[in-house]
Amino acid sequence: MCTFDTMANISSTGNYQLTNKYKMKLIYKSAVMLAILLSAVAFNAHAQAKKPVPQLGKSSLKAVIDAMTLEEKSKLVVGMGFKFPGMPAPAKGEKPKPIDIGGFKLPPSDPEAYEIPEKVAGTAGRTHAIPRLGIPSITVSDGPAGLRIDPTRPGDKNTYYATGFPVATLLASSWDTALVKKVGVAFGNEIREYGVDVILGPGMNIQRNPLNGRNFEYYSEDPLVSGSMAAAIINGIQSQGVGVSAKHFAANNQETNRNSVNEVISERALRELYLKNFEIAVKKSQPWTVMSSYNKINGTYTSERRDLLTDILKHEWSFKGFVMTDWFGGHDAVAQMNAGNDLLMPGNPDQSAAIVDAVKNGTLTMVQLDANVARILKIILKSPTFKGYKFSNKPDLKGHALVTRMAAAQGMVLLKNDSAALPVAKGKRIALFGNTSYGIIAGGTGSGDVHKAYVVSLLQGLNNAGYKVQEQLAKAYTGYLAEAKAKQPKSANFFIAPPPIPEFNPDTLVTKEADGADVAIITIGRNAGEGQDRKVENDFTLTDAEKGLITGVSNAFHAKGKKVIVVLNIGGVSEVVSWRDQVDGILLAWQPGLEAGNSIADVLSGKVNPSGKLASTFPVKYEDVPSAKYFPGKDLPLPEGQKPNPMMGRPSEVTYGEGIYVGYRYYDSFKVQPAYEFGYGLSYTTFKVSDVKLSSTDFKGSISVTLSVKNTGKVAGKEVVQLYLGAPTATLDKPAQELKAFAKTGLLAPGQTQLITLTLYTADLASYYTDRNSWVADAGEYKVHVGTSSREIVKTESFKLAKEIVVEKTHDSMKPEVAIDEMMNK
Repeated sequence: MCTFDTMANISSTGNYQLTNKYKMKLIYKSAVMLAILLSAVAFNAHAQAKKPVPQLGKSSLKAVIDAMTLEEKSKLVVGMGFKFPGMPAPAKGEKPKPIDIGGFKLPPSDPEAYEIPEKVAGTAGRTHAIPRLGIPSITVSDGPAGLRIDPTRPGDKNTYYATGFPVATLLASSWDTALVKKVGVAFGNEIREYGVDVILGPGMNIQRNPLNGRNFEYYSEDPLVSGSMAAAIINGIQSQGVGVSAKHFAANNQETNRNSVNEVISERALRELYLKNFEIAVKKSQPWTVMSSYNKINGTYTSERRDLLTDILKHEWSFKGFVMTDWFGGHDAVAQMNAGNDLLMPGNPDQSAAIVDAVKNGTLTMVQLDANVARILKIILKSPTFKGYKFSNKPDLKGHALVTRMAAAQGMVLLKNDSAALPVAKGKRIALFGNTSYGIIAGGTGSGDVHKAYVVSLLQGLNNAGYKVQEQLAKAYTGYLAEAKAKQPKSANFFIAPPPIPEFNPDTLVTKEADGADVAIITIGRNAGEGQDRKVENDFTLTDAEKGLITGVSNAFHAKGKKVIVVLNIGGVSEVVSWRDQVDGILLAWQPGLEAGNSIADVLSGKVNPSGKLASTFPVKYEDVPSAKYFPGKDLPLPEGQKPNPMMGRPSEVTYGEGIYVGYRYYDSFKVQPAYEFGYGLSYTTFKVSDVKLSSTDFKGSISVTLSVKNTGKVAGKEVVQLYLGAPTATLDKPAQELKAFAKTGLLAPGQTQLITLTLYTADLASYYTDRNSWVADAGEYKVHVGTSSREIVKTESFKLAKEIVVEKTHDSMKPEVAIDEMMNK
């Protein structure tokens, strides 16, 4: 066989002609092959054009993710951006600019945040849509005590007010999970009917210190109460087909320097307190999402901790939803992706670009990114937006107001009631003192605030209940407050409330009112919220004006043989010892929501018998708080060129030197007398807890505790039974007792008895051994304390565990970088 080149060198004419023929044959064959190849390419292209693109909900999740480009994935895991209240939209064609908050610049939003109209005006953020794959944008909104959206909209005559529900601290004080779930159902309906997919709540951080400005958003100092209440409201909300974001995970226990503070905490304190409530909520309710917190824990931002977000939350607790950041939380988008922080909110284009670059350079694997994407898509599939729900913009606001009024009354705590000062008989004349009586505080400030159509003041509530409120005094207060509000400076931003109006001085009217009224009611108000913590002086404690008011009114009314009642309209624990002996009754009303005045009047009148119990201890003085000497930590040097910022804070560090001794765990173990103990609360009737029996004196998997509760008084009421457990301490320091179970009775008529069963399981016996990375139930004797508060124990029984049980092995995680000199009960 010869080649074409060889044949072309043959000199004979015949051979030359043969060479031409061969050349033509080769050309022909090449043309045929090219035609076949082009036809195949065209056919394949046509087939590809006809092949349907995977669609979310119709194709498998894997098929949808495989069809996504890297850029699409990077946008799905990063929010669309945030329209900061009061900031104008950029001009057409102009890119959004960084947001300046007091000199601190937040990154600009994606242009789409301004180009694509909001589905619901005034919400906190949105995810990106990918229309070609059938992936819609979902909407998330603040806040824990009600839906935070714009109540009015340009060119729209309709209004979109939302219900201000009772704050979390009040709901926890009900100790009634069925009640809290009912509030959640109403809340969830409102979320759905206003077109929102996920509410950014509940807030459920442990109330480590009473000065935390956001304590009103949180439930309790105890993880069992906190986790149980959070699970109840989550189950209620999510029963309506919308989702929640349980926050702030974890240890977001102060507002001071919240964006940069490093919380130095032992792994045991984390596991037993600051993570335990989230564990309970996750396992009992499976929230759609969990929000990581701003702070660092042991040197690393929570949103960048894989051990927290993946090893513990997703693997140990089997969390099925996705994790989102708090707004602008964390510093490294790639580290957040690798940690399992699936969604970055509110999001900016630089984060998406960083994620694309990281996949290309190998610092973020496609496997990890796909895992984050998958978790987000699974929740989108459940959302009302994906399901095409036609929201009405007309939730049952009247019905929700009734739920609010009822729930608020159930969570109020009667702290003092000397000589049956309460309830106040109907028709009595009331002298109503205190600014807050006329301008009640329904809830806290910041993202936890709600745009409400109205708030019922205590003045209105008492009038509605048929009392006669002294007119001249009321007129003096309302006139003073109207004039003061007109002069009040506007707040610089929605986080910070304007300063409180100085307490009106009614000295010239007090003597006259003592003559004309039957009883005096004084309301003391406190408000706080996102962005700053409370102060000890004139906040945790009363102001001189408030002390003078209580003294002056009490002296005048007691001189006439008349009672004085104080209503505490507050969001967090406050000092009471310095003034409580001057008054006859104290009702802790917390911040009750938009029906506040009616709810308070329901309790003052006896229409509702108070049954609330404290979910946080009231100390005698601030210095008694176990974290007082550590809170809020110490400032660290600023990076070169950076200035301190009042909103975003500065680098700082706080050591949790109290360890596991938070709240009653400290007061009961170290025998420090509180003003009012954990679990405390009075009633207009009396109860007897009796017949406390254990199912066995040897623990074998579980033990049941049975008891009876009888109403021994003259009016119907409810009681809360609490079970505390004292564990063996031979090998590990432990609190004197810890709450392990509780139950609230139904409404018991006088003489009626209810049987209650509480059960202890192996996990309830366990403490966390850091050196073993294990939850261990120690062998030995356990004491069961049953009572109606942490100090009011009516019966103690005991059982034995013959042999140590390793309940659970955990990941080696969250280790402090430095040694902590923790408080010990030895």
